[in-house]
Amino acid sequence: MERQITKSSELDWKPLKEEGIKTEGIYVKILRFDEATKRPPTFLLKFDPGASYPNHIHPAGEEIYVLEGEVRSGKDELNAGDYLYMPPGSSHSVFSRTGCTLLFNIPEEVVILK
Repeated sequence: MERQITKSSELDWKPLKEEGIKTEGIYVKILRFDEATKRPPTFLLKFDPGASYPNHIHPAGEEIYVLEGEVRSGKDELNAGDYLYMPPGSSHSVFSRTGCTLLFNIPEEVVILK
């Protein structure tokens, strides 16, 4: 992969849309799109107050950095400046009571648990 610069301040927030999942109140800015896998491994998510993402598994793990606000990952509460690493095979749901902005690195697509 070649060097890439993405100026996130020049990107618009777009509603997160995933088939079969309620993602109301969650917005995305894609920072890097991987042509080989046809998906973005690095992106920003913004949660409105009360927004949530359902329980899911990370086949290849996940990294989250909280830029602003607060978020719950499973039973853990994270605040601005906190970092979370989820190892491959781990699962959790995500909820923000007050709203937040998060930086994600997810090497492989998540699997929603029904």
